[in-house]
Amino acid sequence: MNYYEVEFELKPLMPAREVLLVELAERGFESFVETEQGIKAYIPEKDFSDMMLVDLAVEDMEDQEFSFCKTLIADQNWNAEWEKNFDPIIVDDKCLIRAPFHYDLPSYPFEIIIEPKMSFGTGHHATTHLVVSAMLNFDFKEKVVLDMGCGTGILAILAQMLGAKQTDAIDIDEWSYENTLENVERNGVKDITTILGGAEAIPTGKQYDVILANINRNILVRDMHLYNEALTAGGSIFFSGFYTYDKPEIDQRATSFGWKLTGEQSRNEWCMLHYQKG
Repeated sequence: MNYYEVEFELKPLMPAREVLLVELAERGFESFVETEQGIKAYIPEKDFSDMMLVDLAVEDMEDQEFSFCKTLIADQNWNAEWEKNFDPIIVDDKCLIRAPFHYDLPSYPFEIIIEPKMSFGTGHHATTHLVVSAMLNFDFKEKVVLDMGCGTGILAILAQMLGAKQTDAIDIDEWSYENTLENVERNGVKDITTILGGAEAIPTGKQYDVILANINRNILVRDMHLYNEALTAGGSIFFSGFYTYDKPEIDQRATSFGWKLTGEQSRNEWCMLHYQKG
């Protein structure tokens, strides 16, 4: 399959890069590589149109300069492309996230090996980092977990490493579905069921002690009633994928279900909220 690569140069780099990443993901771009100058975004040739690059939010950001160029790339070894750009990540001095080609690294209590391919969720993005950090300080022992929008499967894998009884990992993107299957096997974890689909694919009648949903504001708000139905009384839900200024909208919707906000973190203007169901 041929892909378009759109390379953006941003001055200043932050927070424009984070804003652009989420906006491009919402417009259909499948994967991203962060560069020193900005970001490279990838999308299948058949799904691309020039209109996807019109009216980007960075255009309206004060004192923001940006430019981009697009290149059609023939089918190639995407793993080799990722190898040039994927650096190891350490979260809270407890969890090392690395690729299979990273060697001779210090040991940490938890080590997750991720071959990202074209999926989202290597730990580089602030939202993934926030959820991983929150998970490291939560008791997952014998919990039944849902990882909604699993991407590379990193959160589902960590949940099992932290003692979860069983985890369902769901993603609407076929790349992510296949990548999660591979990464689960690569890390030698058990009791993870990978499901292709959106929130409608949550198994009917199944109840979860913990839900992890790192997606985006609009989808979280739209599907929150489904999460409420699937979450056990007293269960916990970790939301991320949105900015700090989106918190009021998320919080208003969450509290309408009687959920209590029990934790909050932010990083580079991104937000993570932890709720408990009453």
